[in-house]
Amino acid sequence: LVLADLPGDGLERLRQRCEVTLRSAGVASEAELSALVAGYHGLLSLLTQRVGERVFAAAEDLEIVANCAVGVDNIDLGAAERRGVVVTHTPDVLTDDTADLAWALILAVSRGVVSGDAIMRRQEYDGWQPRFIVGRSLTGSRLGVIGAGRIGRAVLARAPAFGVETRYYQRHRLPIDTEGELGTEWCPLDELLATADIVSLHASLNDENRYLLNAETMAAMKPGSLVINTARGPLIDEAALAEALRSGHLGGAGLDVYENEPRVHPRLVGLENVVLLPHIGSATWETRVRMADCCFADLITMLADGRVPARALVGTVG
Repeated sequence: LVLADLPGDGLERLRQRCEVTLRSAGVASEAELSALVAGYHGLLSLLTQRVGERVFAAAEDLEIVANCAVGVDNIDLGAAERRGVVVTHTPDVLTDDTADLAWALILAVSRGVVSGDAIMRRQEYDGWQPRFIVGRSLTGSRLGVIGAGRIGRAVLARAPAFGVETRYYQRHRLPIDTEGELGTEWCPLDELLATADIVSLHASLNDENRYLLNAETMAAMKPGSLVINTARGPLIDEAALAEALRSGHLGGAGLDVYENEPRVHPRLVGLENVVLLPHIGSATWETRVRMADCCFADLITMLADGRVPARALVGTVG
């Protein structure tokens, strides 16, 4: 059961080896998926589709869920493991494009790119003025990265090109050699928030870091600092973010993901110091094809070849 018409020719390769049902429009809810999934041995899911206990309970024949995303917060991994269902994802292939988009947001927010574009389209530009859309220089600023996985490290690696100093935070410190290669240092979260000019989120979503940035933690951030989120929307309390931006405590935000996606908090929409993108971190043709290829290859490996894919996170062959 494939829940999207993905780019590339992977679907045709899968059809040569397996009987395939394609639902190009996806499904509306977990309840709908639960009603559909019985009898299928494989499922290709998207990050927008919740695959929880109810789905696994209804899918007695299910052997593999290939999730077309780098994250798996939409999958109940515990339920999968209890039933011996393999879960795979698409690591590595979207790292660079997502890191590039994070920097695009940093540049757009710090230099007023979107508001400047809107002024030009409204034909309101009256000529060069010394105080018109004055942003901030990246050179000499400090970037704080929360979550130094593949994407976080790629964001850190791009910082020297802009003359930006970096610090990062995650529970487990990177090897000293890796820090040296990236030109960065670990620091505690409270110190990072208090000293960073830009805070970029690259942590995976779990129960412990939901609302990682909330009213309290944002109040502890450096006045005028920027928030960038290309990871998962619920890492930020959007109501608290809107208030911190409205009050002027924070200088701006660039968001590609949202707390209640696809909806965005209405108080963010009206703020000129916020850049809002429709979850396009991995949205290049090359990367989307590679993501699809990962999923189709894993389904073929599991269902046609009878082997557990190398990208398996949980699950065993029964």
